[in-house]
Amino acid sequence: MSKETKKIITDGLFDKNPILVQLLGTCATLAVTTSVSNGVAMGLSTTAVLVCSNLFISLLRNFIPKEVRIASYIVVISGFVTAVELLIKAFLPEINKSLGVFIPLIVVNCIILSRAESFASKNKPALAVLDGLSMGAGFTLALVVVSAIREVLGSGTLMGYKVTPESFEPSLMFVMSAGAFFTLALVIAGMNKILSVIKKRAEKKEVE
Repeated sequence: MSKETKKIITDGLFDKNPILVQLLGTCATLAVTTSVSNGVAMGLSTTAVLVCSNLFISLLRNFIPKEVRIASYIVVISGFVTAVELLIKAFLPEINKSLGVFIPLIVVNCIILSRAESFASKNKPALAVLDGLSMGAGFTLALVVVSAIREVLGSGTLMGYKVTPESFEPSLMFVMSAGAFFTLALVIAGMNKILSVIKKRAEKKEVE
């Protein structure tokens, strides 16, 4: 694995995680993370759009005029979002009902537009696809972690299955907006602590 490839993967998952580090896409994160199934569905849907739009924009990067690049990116992204939405409606009606308007709103997700502008439009298709996969995986991972905490503490279940003892009383706060903000803040703090420890160890190793 080349150094460039490794950096793209680690950036998406950890160093530049779109939610936990860059704080992008927080609207969808706060809204859909009431259950792990919702988090996984939103994460995979966004990843599919990320990969496809990154690939398409990278292929057309030398043909799109700079003056209309943002509008062109939105057209490309909206096309793939529509395709994903129609597939979910056709094959996963329960997920479509659960996520509602947040699938179409992937079009304006800051993560996708930012990767199109900052990476896909400046790199070759293979790297653009890898960037889409790594950023999508980082987004999905963050959604799953946040939704797992909220579902267990707020409903006493995980993926719809009861995982807490009978004596456990779920806290309704975690399925409400306040619980979403609180949980996301804790997860971000945990990520910052982990990255800080890794950075200090790396610096210490360089000195030695």
